[in-house]
Amino acid sequence: MEASHKIFKIKGCIQHYAWGGNTFIPELLGVPNNNEEPCAEYWLGAHPSASAQILDTNIGLTLNELIKQDPKLALTEAVYGKFGELPYLLKVLDVKQMLSIQVHPTKAEAELGFDREEAEGIPINAANRNYKDRNHKPEVMVALSDFWLLHGFKEKSLLEKTLSDVPEFNILLPLFKREGYKALYQFVMEMGVDEVNTFLMQVVKRELRDKKEGLLTKANPGWWVAKLFDGVDQITNIDKGVFSIYFFNIVNAQPGEAVFQGAGLPHAYLEGQNIELMANSDNVLRGGLTPKYIDVPELIKHTLFEGIVPNIMKGNEIRKGEKNYPCPVPDFAISKIDLNENMTYDNVTKAMELILVTEGGAVLNNSMVLKKGEAICLMPETSYHLISSGHCTLFKAFV
Repeated sequence: MEASHKIFKIKGCIQHYAWGGNTFIPELLGVPNNNEEPCAEYWLGAHPSASAQILDTNIGLTLNELIKQDPKLALTEAVYGKFGELPYLLKVLDVKQMLSIQVHPTKAEAELGFDREEAEGIPINAANRNYKDRNHKPEVMVALSDFWLLHGFKEKSLLEKTLSDVPEFNILLPLFKREGYKALYQFVMEMGVDEVNTFLMQVVKRELRDKKEGLLTKANPGWWVAKLFDGVDQITNIDKGVFSIYFFNIVNAQPGEAVFQGAGLPHAYLEGQNIELMANSDNVLRGGLTPKYIDVPELIKHTLFEGIVPNIMKGNEIRKGEKNYPCPVPDFAISKIDLNENMTYDNVTKAMELILVTEGGAVLNNSMVLKKGEAICLMPETSYHLISSGHCTLFKAFV
């Protein structure tokens, strides 16, 4: 491959999911959104359903097609041998409405689950299909704004306090003290619609009143419960995911802070914008706040039932201007690069790298201008040099 074809600009795909905002991603990319469509995610990767497009007219392929032409050259023999594909997907997310509560399986469990559903003849696109592929789906997010999420169960003493403080939950406290996290979660997740309504109706009404009176902040579960029902005239069929808002940690990540979410850890994004890097998978087991399929036995089987203290990563400075957020998986790694006037950044790729500019602009190898919202793909064993005339922020995804 010629040197000129070892670095090229790529254009990702906007995903118009209903929960997305309608300004952040269009403004980042510098594209119009005249119809004010929700722009929830911007995908940069080689996912077969929405691969990035290579903008070099001499190549004229998607990134997925380029890799398939010569995977060992594009990925390196080691990466191709281990993963068989580009093992990560880089995204920008704009979360306006809460996402579904979810858990991801381990790789071994994903393989078993996928093979089982294949043998049962469940179509890959069926609404009741849990496993879309044979891969795990660990993910890391780096906040681009004030970002809020649910992340793992509260520690025992904090959850006990929640069950004590919410009058309707007092009846659950003996069960939790006696039998622990799994028994508590299974009990509420197996409730019927009428039981959930009976349990939660007064809770929801009280939180709506308290939010209206300014008694709640985003650090309170009630703020998010009230947000779910803001503007709803008649409350019916309350989503059992409301329980999780009380049971899980509410985490606030500031711009530049990161949170990793591995297999089994229940979580949900609540609000804000972030960069997300994840393994190339679509395996999601849902636990509420969604109209999509919820398989409670499968969810319970894969959930990590223990209280945790969330680890909000500030990033490790591995060289001047570059912070890395260590993730305990081989599939991906992510760095945030901040350049100021006349700062330079030099590197040689080991495998395929993707770089996205989120602020300012830079010049690559003294020839290619990179502006806010633009992204590049760098082939393995490629030397590159970045310089900026002002402040510039880039995110680098690599194996």
